[in-house]
Amino acid sequence: MNGLYFFPRGGSSHVARALAGGLPRDGWDVTLLSGSLGGGFGDARAFYAGLDVHAVDFAAGDAPMQGSFEDRPGAPDRCFARIDEDEYEQHVAAWSRALEAVDAADASVLHLHHLTPLNEAAARVAPEVPVVGHLHGTELLLLEQIAAGAPEEWPHAQAWAARMRRWARTCARLLVLSPSQVGRATELLGVPASACVVVPNGFEPDTFRPAPVDRGAFWHDQLVAHPRGWAPGEEAGSVAYTAEQVAELEDAVVVLAVGRYTAVKRLGLLVRAFARAQRRTRRPAALVIVGGHPGEWEDEHPLQAIEASGAERVFLAGWHDHDELPAFLNAADLQALASVREQFGLVLVEGMACGLPAIAVDRFGPADIVDPQRTGWLVEPDDEAGLADAIVVAVDDGEERARRGIAARRVARETWSWPALAHRVSDVLEEATGVGGAARTEARRG
Repeated sequence: MNGLYFFPRGGSSHVARALAGGLPRDGWDVTLLSGSLGGGFGDARAFYAGLDVHAVDFAAGDAPMQGSFEDRPGAPDRCFARIDEDEYEQHVAAWSRALEAVDAADASVLHLHHLTPLNEAAARVAPEVPVVGHLHGTELLLLEQIAAGAPEEWPHAQAWAARMRRWARTCARLLVLSPSQVGRATELLGVPASACVVVPNGFEPDTFRPAPVDRGAFWHDQLVAHPRGWAPGEEAGSVAYTAEQVAELEDAVVVLAVGRYTAVKRLGLLVRAFARAQRRTRRPAALVIVGGHPGEWEDEHPLQAIEASGAERVFLAGWHDHDELPAFLNAADLQALASVREQFGLVLVEGMACGLPAIAVDRFGPADIVDPQRTGWLVEPDDEAGLADAIVVAVDDGEERARRGIAARRVARETWSWPALAHRVSDVLEEATGVGGAARTEARRG
């Protein structure tokens, strides 16, 4: 069984979907248990269509609204460190019912993403079934924040840290995204390095690959005919562009940025760096930002950064489903990710698979993905000037950009193709069925 406590939104849901679709090739019968928002955005039934999915619908009252590893003001999914013991037990009880509904006690192995109340529910409902945990990095960030000193607004931080450490120790194996996460996991969770297996996120090679795109027609369709960009307080499509504005994309070097409008993504910083860069580039450049679900944004909306910086040729394409992303990547020349706490950076891998070199921050997942001088450029976190410098070099040197794009495509196929990664996960699951019971018994004794 593949279990995800959160509704489908970020990278972990794409991983769960890819594995649920790929593991049957190795003989696994997969049931996917997932949080869900009901209809529309975040609907697990739609996102995992075609798979054996059991949705825990928050809107319908199947379970309390999911918690979060992040503390975002006004967000419906409150930070775990704010959730008290009584509410925690409500989460565990709800997910215990969900596990019973899918006969989790009869499963060969439980593959649980993140460290959440789903882990506790599994320990109560299926104590003899081995668990393979899958860390996606956000849980480590929360633990690091707690270790550095939890704010007063987090009265239950230590209780949650203790729970997460206990859940990690009950796992027969822990999948981590990169070698750099092994040391962090052992330090923060108290698990041996031998329990950690590095399995990065991956891409579907049949979907993410170079493909011809009529750039002029494509950008006109996305930005003029069917706009989805939005301004604060307004609906999707409230930001539209003229045919004359979009026509400039045909001859420009198009830099693509993909991500939610959250503070850690640093989209405002990217816009300001782009404004600085385009005053220096010899070739015309344009920045297209894909993402930002309507109404979901923190701190600085990209439009505010565009207006304040005076940046030109910056376009908001709005929120698009994952299956629409390959066309955007193939209509661009370069990818930029300014996020300062990206635990992996799946979009970088997907862009590389389409032949795009990347500019990213030299920390966490992107530092393991992008090879400077070979497949892209790395800059320091929150370094606006350094980011601008990298954009200038990448835009003006078309030959070097092409060379790194070719290398990026080759590395992506060799390293992050889902069929091969699913085989690796299958091996870990198979191994866990033999060692899982002993690991859980020992952890409970501890």
